[in-house]
Amino acid sequence: MQPTRIACVRYLNTQPLINGLDRVQGLTLLPAVPSAIGAMVASGDADVGLASIVDAVTVNPSLSLIPVGMIGSDGPTLTVRIFSSVPIDRITVLHADTESHTSVVLAQLILGTRYGIRPTITPHNPAVGDAWPAAVLLIGDKVVTNHPPESHFPHQLDLGEAWHSLTGLPFVYAMWMCRSAEVDTPAIRLASSLLDRQLRHNLGRMEWITTTQAPLCGWPIDLARRYLGQYLRFQVGEREQAAATEFFRRAAAHKLLPERVPQWATPIGTQQADGPSVRG
Repeated sequence: MQPTRIACVRYLNTQPLINGLDRVQGLTLLPAVPSAIGAMVASGDADVGLASIVDAVTVNPSLSLIPVGMIGSDGPTLTVRIFSSVPIDRITVLHADTESHTSVVLAQLILGTRYGIRPTITPHNPAVGDAWPAAVLLIGDKVVTNHPPESHFPHQLDLGEAWHSLTGLPFVYAMWMCRSAEVDTPAIRLASSLLDRQLRHNLGRMEWITTTQAPLCGWPIDLARRYLGQYLRFQVGEREQAAATEFFRRAAAHKLLPERVPQWATPIGTQQADGPSVRG
């Protein structure tokens, strides 16, 4: 059996999901930016990917959500944030991080529901040195390591916190996905079991992950410890599935996503894995 190709992001927040996977037999990691992963899986360039949640209802051929790991929050997320030089309800143009799909939809949903505005969305790529605009949505490590000057952006909105205030639910930003036509194949079932197993292993060594990975990602260790240990959630339970369903429903009602029911893979326990796992 050929190694299963796993597309993933190398942010600090993905470390509990991916740390050690490069030493798991039967898996090959393919680093990518978040916005590219859904298309990589759909096209067959990857077999499984940690993809933006919206890709489950926007990408063709269809992808299935594999509930063995996610990036989520149950309140503030810290690293999905709007920075604005004007009050939030006066934003007319929102420059959106080009690495994100889900956060752009969530931002439009929150701004429309909570503030009654629907600003024009335009791409912003801080990696190529784009000048800071009046209002910008950023995701990932750059919110901490390369954020806009706060003196110029006194107004900020944490989208995880805003969603929780609106719904009382957690939010799911990204989840493991595969092509729906292959969800029950032995390769995907084995990979799912290995992903689940590695996450459980990593959750038991979060202090080590924090102290070793935070400096590599440019994070202060104390902040990284709070971020990974308090802000974020990595396991998919019933509340997380309900939250994803509610997000899809609300986004479709606001014409931000198609009215399409996402497909969910049956959870696979680690006991079903029939291949070796080498943990770092």
